[in-house]
Amino acid sequence: MSILFQDINPPPSRIPRLVGYGLALVCLVWVLHDFHIVKALHEIAGVNWRWVAVGVAFDVLSYAVQGARWKLLLSPFGKVRLTHTIRAVYAGLFANAIFPLRPGEFLRSYLLSNSEQITLGRVLGSVGVERLVDLVIATASLAVVSLLVDLHGRFVRIAYTLAIVTLVLLSIIVLLILYLEMKLGSNPAPEVVSRRFSGRFMGALVALHAMGTAPSFYSAVLASALMPACQVLGLWAMMQSYGLHLSLMAAVVVLLVINLGVSLPNAPANVGSYQFFCVVGLSVFQVEKTTATGFSFFAFLALTLPIVLLGFVALLRSGMSLHSMREQVAGIPGKVSSSSA
Repeated sequence: MSILFQDINPPPSRIPRLVGYGLALVCLVWVLHDFHIVKALHEIAGVNWRWVAVGVAFDVLSYAVQGARWKLLLSPFGKVRLTHTIRAVYAGLFANAIFPLRPGEFLRSYLLSNSEQITLGRVLGSVGVERLVDLVIATASLAVVSLLVDLHGRFVRIAYTLAIVTLVLLSIIVLLILYLEMKLGSNPAPEVVSRRFSGRFMGALVALHAMGTAPSFYSAVLASALMPACQVLGLWAMMQSYGLHLSLMAAVVVLLVINLGVSLPNAPANVGSYQFFCVVGLSVFQVEKTTATGFSFFAFLALTLPIVLLGFVALLRSGMSLHSMREQVAGIPGKVSSSSA
């Protein structure tokens, strides 16, 4: 009976998409309330484009670092080419920029799985490890920032909540890896795994064990720290270009607020949510709302357009067209479920 329904993929619900667009609209309405466009245009006219170039360079570099980290995480499963991981990352960013609900994470996994002959389940598992490591680094950064910067009460509560959630998740993952280490050893043979364990869940845990105990994992963690450092420098340079002479620590706070705010899938390219959380982050440092709103739109365009261009080139280099990408994005949920079977 289950076989009959295995190949039937019901049409995706439109509710998440409508919710994403609705939240984006609400965010934009709030951001643009009491916005003085003449003042914003005057501030944009005084932008220092040298600082803009520096900011864009650091932001582009951060995603190249992400590609290098991805290669390191996947090294236990085979020799992965760095050019392919970087290309897949940029192609995924392009998909996120033109489609809602951020399907780029699945698309880049699909592209790399095809090019490197690694199962899609393992590639998606490495993306999950990326997100866990990013959560740990974000939590640690927020903890350090809360000691150095006078944050509002709501940000302190967020920091405490995030720390508790991260600690619980990290403890569970570490215990699972230790359990598999005791049961299987550091390099289990495939036949031992299949004899002792069965099912999708245990297969995912074995892949997690392989990534977490590989020597390359420590290099991947180092790259994970370098990636947000590049993004912080990129955002700080954009602040300097706009005449917001805030400290590097302020850029850390604003970037953390933005990244936490846009972590949930929403409208294409995080339109609306990016501006909202950028303004909220700048409000910690008493930046006037019109100035903060103007900066949020300027930084968004300056940092997004180069990534979209590079992502489009990466997509073409991968052998896909816009039409084929749309088809793959529509069919990804079915591929994900079948890959874990």
